[in-house]
This record gives sequence, C-alpha cells and structure tokens, in this order.
Amino acid sequence: MRAADALGFWLGALRGHRSRSLMLLLAIAIGVVAVNLLTGLGAGARAFVLNEFSLLGRDILIVFPGRKETTGRMPPLTGLTPHELTLQDVQAITRLPGIRRVAPQQAGQLEVIVGNRNREVLALGTTRDFFAIRQLTVVQGQPLPTLDPGQAEAVCVIGGKLRRELFGARPALGEWLRAGDRRFRVVGILGERGESLGMDFAEMVIIPVASAQALFNSEGLSRVFVEVHGPSFLDRSKRLILAALKERHEGEEDITLVSQDSLLSAFDQILAVLTLAVAGIAAISLLVAGILIMNVTWIAVSQRSAEIGLLKAIGVTAAQLRLLFLGEAALLALTGALAGLLLAETLLWLGRLAFDLPLYAPWWARAGAVLLALGTALLFAWLPAARASALEPVAALRPPGAH
Repeated sequence: MRAADALGFWLGALRGHRSRSLMLLLAIAIGVVAVNLLTGLGAGARAFVLNEFSLLGRDILIVFPGRKETTGRMPPLTGLTPHELTLQDVQAITRLPGIRRVAPQQAGQLEVIVGNRNREVLALGTTRDFFAIRQLTVVQGQPLPTLDPGQAEAVCVIGGKLRRELFGARPALGEWLRAGDRRFRVVGILGERGESLGMDFAEMVIIPVASAQALFNSEGLSRVFVEVHGPSFLDRSKRLILAALKERHEGEEDITLVSQDSLLSAFDQILAVLTLAVAGIAAISLLVAGILIMNVTWIAVSQRSAEIGLLKAIGVTAAQLRLLFLGEAALLALTGALAGLLLAETLLWLGRLAFDLPLYAPWWARAGAVLLALGTALLFAWLPAARASALEPVAALRPPGAH
C-alpha cells in the first residue's frame, strides 16, 4: 500500500466521521493546553521569584534575628528571639574585613499625611548604603544623607506612586509630610521599581533608621543587609559575622545568615518540584484522552467491519490494516496536540502582555505533551487495531446479526 493511499484513507475516515474526529481532537488539545499552560505558569513564577532574588547580587548576605541554623532557609515566622539585632551589631559587622557596605532595616506600617490626603504605607528605616545594596534609583533629589546609624534626621525618600497620591501634580521635593507623630522633609523620589522581595517601593517611605526606631519605639532590627567585596569573600565573611555576633550575643548563635545563592537554591528546588507536579496532574488529562481514543476506535472497528472485510478481500494484509487504524489515531493525536500547543502559546503570550510576567512553557513540556499525546493515542488504539486486523474477510463482510 502506497503512503499516498494510506494518507487518503486516514483523511477520508476523519472527514467521514466529523463529530467523532472533532471530539477526539478537542480531548487531545485540552490535554496539551493543560500541560503547557500549567507548566508555563509554574516556570513563569519560578523565573519571576529567581529574578527577584537575583537583584540582590551574588555578593550580598542577609542577617535575620533568631534561629540557630544557618542553612539558607528562611527564618520562622513565629518564635522567640533570644537577642535582637541592634545598631551596635551593625557597627560590629561594618568593622570586619572584607565588608563593603552594611545597611540595617527596620520596617512598620505608618499613616502618612499631606494636607487632607493620607495613606497607610510601609515605612522603612535604613541608611544611605541600602540604596546601593538594593539597587534603588532616585530619579529626583537624592538618597538619604550619609549619617551615623544612630543619628535621626527629619528627611525621607518616597516612592513615585506615593508621591502622586500625596502631592498630586505639584512638586514634592522639599515639601513636608507627617509620618506617625513626626514630620519629615522629602529629599528624594524613587524611580519605578515595583515589588521586590515582598516590598512595593513605589508606595514606600524610607527614613533614617534611628528615626524609625523612635517612631516604632523599638531598637530591634528586622534584618541587616551586608555587601562583601566579591563572591569569593562570602564564606569567610559568613564565618566572621557569625563569630562576631555570637561573641556579642553572650555565646549564642541566634541569627540566620543567608546569601543569594542559598535563597535561589532553596526556592529553585521548591518551584521546580511544583512545576513538575502540576505538569503531572495536567498529563492525566492526556491519559483520559487516550482512553477515549481507545473506546471510539473500538466502536469504529465494529461499525466499519464491512470496510475492513473489503480491504482484506482485495489483499490488504493484517499488518497494513493495523497500520491504517494506528495511523488514523496518530494523525488525530498530532493534529490535536499541535492545535493545543498553538492555543497554549497564545494564552501564555496574552498572559505576558496582561501581567508582565515571564510566562513561557519549558521546551520539555512542549515536546513532552506532543509525544505523550502521540504515545497515548498509539497505545490505546493498538487493541482495537489488532482486533480489526484479526477479522476474517468473510466474517467482516457479513452484516451485523447475520449467521
């Protein structure tokens, strides 16, 4: 049998049973869309999170108060802290060799008021070095002035969105705002940055750390960012920081010290497993489509017994007949898979436009969905095809119910 004849047989069979063919195409396409769409969402979330942490730079260490482990995992959300991180700890870290910059951080919610406008915002207390460590750009004015960490001053830098909401169209530089029970003069406006590590800098007010301690009536710091002179200094700096703070904290190793690499590794493993899990769940729909193909093909063999008998009567071998039915299933699977792949890519493209996220299905998901659809179709169509090839010509040509 020539390839052209086989292709004509397959196309004729699909055209002759349009509703059945469309049902199978839809089932396969939905399965492929599910695999690619879910893996695209998972991979996009993974890329977004990893990109957020990569903004820290590979030469950044973060010191958290509490917990005695330094394995790179995030600190617990609850639990008692034996010793708080203080500005004296920050000064001790600053004096260590290999340290380029150190920026303390204390954060809390405050009501900010300008005239008759008010907003509840996140107020961040830190130093000038924070802007360099977190790669923050000031588009108007300047960052916080260079101060001793313990020196309070009534100045602030605000995000662009907060500036628009509090000051409208009028200039904000040099103007005063009230945060909590204190007044601050605006000395800088942040460039558009969006959210990073759970912080939306567009709606934030940044003040000197000593001013934040006075506002929140607390000396404890939420974390300390440490920039070393290069990635090669990380391990040595970790040991020195742990030793220095252990000595200051009465011999207790009660901090969590993490680096960008440890954060990236932890989140990468978690998100990779989640991506594979959702891909596996979505792949189940392709197995369901395969079972549907088997049932429909089985029915088709019963309904087309006369056609099968005629083919065998004119000399079509059992192997060729089996190939005809398997080829029909494969053509359905490939057509449905390609249609589903095109639809999934279209939806991911729309998602990238709407949400500005890196929503791309990984290559293994695209190839795997198509191959799984094809393999499932061939596997589940094999038994009906084998049954068709085993029919005797005379028995196949006999009308149903005849003896």
